[in-house]
Amino acid sequence: MSPSRTIAGDGPTRVSTRALGPDLARGVMLVFIALANTHGFLHPAGVSVIRGIPIASSAADRVVAFAETVLVDGRSYTMFAALFGYGMVQITRRQEGTGTPWPRTRALLRRRGRWLVLFGVAHAVLLYYGDILAAYGLLALILASAVRHSNRRLLIGAGVWAVVGSVVYGFFASPMTPETISQVYPWSTEENPLLGAAFRLGGIIVSAPVLAVTAAAALLLGIWAAKHRLLEEPDRHLVLLRRIVVIGLPVAVLGGVPLALYTSGIVAGPAQEVVPVAVLHSLTGFAGGPAYAALIALWARKVRPNVVVTALQATGQRSLTCYLLQSAVWAVAFFPWLLDLGHTMPLWQSAILAVVTWAVTVVIAELLRRGGYRGPFEVLLRRLTYRP
Repeated sequence: MSPSRTIAGDGPTRVSTRALGPDLARGVMLVFIALANTHGFLHPAGVSVIRGIPIASSAADRVVAFAETVLVDGRSYTMFAALFGYGMVQITRRQEGTGTPWPRTRALLRRRGRWLVLFGVAHAVLLYYGDILAAYGLLALILASAVRHSNRRLLIGAGVWAVVGSVVYGFFASPMTPETISQVYPWSTEENPLLGAAFRLGGIIVSAPVLAVTAAAALLLGIWAAKHRLLEEPDRHLVLLRRIVVIGLPVAVLGGVPLALYTSGIVAGPAQEVVPVAVLHSLTGFAGGPAYAALIALWARKVRPNVVVTALQATGQRSLTCYLLQSAVWAVAFFPWLLDLGHTMPLWQSAILAVVTWAVTVVIAELLRRGGYRGPFEVLLRRLTYRP
């Protein structure tokens, strides 16, 4: 890995010229990604799960399950999908600034998408079954031309995909019994590393298109936001950003409460009761993700540079590397042939593991920044994307 450098011409944006808001949002929200991912590894004996969250029984687990359902699950990934769409517009804008014709820019976006699909498949096979990179890559391949759509078309498309994605989300949120879990997630009990990898390969082939459908609306909203430079120029859009926060956060929290009653074990019911509230949970999540991004953008315009802000920004600039580092921790902690903690770790302990893991990646990102290094996987993706 070489020190941070600028690729001239139609290459990626200089680190020094990147807007604070999007990077700060990625850095902060990676803790939510960690929280959302760890509970999916927990399969305590005799306990059913909803949306990967074991139905809680202890007081501590009830609190964590409720909080993660209303604040994290179905909310953090919509923000990252929106930021991914935001980044597609930034790439396009930079290409236009250097006179690159649209067909070449579209090819660049799709080439980046193809590599993300490959990154995601490798990530799933080697480390984490719930990879999201492949889904983003598929969306880049399918929706690259959306960066040139009108505002009206983007918003209508986002509305349609939000409904479709929420229905799909609700279907896959049906409660799973312990017996069903072992069938749907065979890698959670497979002690042969090669067989486990093969199972995860089969899993990502199914999950990537499903996740792409559930994330498409957020990506289109991110493209719309980028066309208006909401996160880059927050001072010009204060009223809109505040409205997004004031409306989006309550909608997301209140919309998540019904499902949280089930995941926390306060209410019990069959699948036909859970699926409709899961659809509501997903639909309101499309308000929560953008609201989180808007809230951080408003914070970014006032925050003064300090060691914490700088470290969080560094983490956001190396979000791909930090995301993959998180998965390396999950592999050690939860693979059946390593520590195999998924059957014994309480939900509240997994939340602590998630936060500590995120904090460690923040420290690593800051050390890389001080050394003048970009994230190794960011460098690799850029070189593959912008190759001559």
